[in-house]
Amino acid sequence: MRTYALIGPDGRPHQSRTPGALGGHRRAKTYGRLDCPTALRWVAKGTYVQHRVFFADEDAAIAAGYRPCARCLPGAYNEWRAARQG
Repeated sequence: MRTYALIGPDGRPHQSRTPGALGGHRRAKTYGRLDCPTALRWVAKGTYVQHRVFFADEDAAIAAGYRPCARCLPGAYNEWRAARQG
């Protein structure tokens, strides 16, 4: 059976039998939808892939210290930003 490498809430990789529901960028510490236009554009350029990570869900991404993407998750991003300012 195939396994997938996901980043857990502790920020460490682990193997899962289900693929990640969200993608992220290790250096930028951002996460978003797998079909995010911004992420797909960077993936097509080739440099993004080496820093790509995957998460089972939004809670795991947030717990690992990642922030929502402003482009594909604007509502989550606005909530994150408001929480940081207030």
